[in-house]
Amino acid sequence: MELVCPAGSLPALKAAVEAGANAVYLGFRDATNARHFPGLNFTDAQIDEGLRLARGRGVKVYLALNTYPQPHNWPQWEAAVDRAAALQVDAVIVADLGVLDYATERHPDLPRHLSVQGSATSYEALRFYHERFGIRRAVLPRVLSLAQVRHVIEHSPVAVEVFGFGSLCVMVEGRCLLSSYATGKSPNTCGACSPAEFVRWEETPAGRTTRLGGVLIDRRTAGETAGYPTICKGRYEVGGKTFYAIEEPTSLNTMELLPELMALGVVAVKIEGRQRSPAYVRDVTRVWRAAIDACARRPAGFRPAADWSAALARVSEGAQTTFGALHRPWQ
Repeated sequence: MELVCPAGSLPALKAAVEAGANAVYLGFRDATNARHFPGLNFTDAQIDEGLRLARGRGVKVYLALNTYPQPHNWPQWEAAVDRAAALQVDAVIVADLGVLDYATERHPDLPRHLSVQGSATSYEALRFYHERFGIRRAVLPRVLSLAQVRHVIEHSPVAVEVFGFGSLCVMVEGRCLLSSYATGKSPNTCGACSPAEFVRWEETPAGRTTRLGGVLIDRRTAGETAGYPTICKGRYEVGGKTFYAIEEPTSLNTMELLPELMALGVVAVKIEGRQRSPAYVRDVTRVWRAAIDACARRPAGFRPAADWSAALARVSEGAQTTFGALHRPWQ
């Protein structure tokens, strides 16, 4: 089972490589990737250095081109595919049909993976992408149960990758509308959920308020921790009560399910977090490297070690974790 880790910066890439990643995924410093935040991603010089470092350690590099171009900026995505081919990355991770078609026609030898942003949840969808665009792997959206993942894998013509750890979102991947509603910019096309230019913090007598595009998302008292503001994880007054009305901050953690995921034939586990720090990448990669190796040696007796769970809890969103949709006892 391959461990695929986030690299939102060159230091994060180095941390992932040194901590035991089998592959890293990264993006260019533009809207062609779904983590297009100021200060993140790679310049040409940085990606050259990152490729040398990763290849020197036998680590694969996947390039995320997982947003949706529009007619006026289509050439930017063409250029990104051309750059990826010239760099000879190990695969591009693509969501858009047009981008997949361009990559297939212009660079048939460039390996193509279907992004989670493509929202393909059935083996019929994967078969279509395989037949039309030659995808070799698909990243499944985080909306399927274990039984559904098993069903997809049993009939899929391509390898299947799943998310193992990281932030969750109530929206279906590739279909987020809330940020677009508040700011006029869609994360599906501009690459940033809650674009930084629309975020405002203000100190008030009642506490620090956070707004996105003028929408009040939260108010926190002194000393209360806060993550990066998104509408789906804000606190709102509903029925006279203030609470996380849409989604409570939490992180996916499937470590306890590793034996089952391995038995199903999942070829890779992905760690979410290109927007997170190099320290996060280092700590999470190190824990998951140890867990995957331990599970591969003895799947029947595998149990997450207490120090692994404690390390992941420290970096989990909202300091809590869940199996997400994977665990549905009624199925």
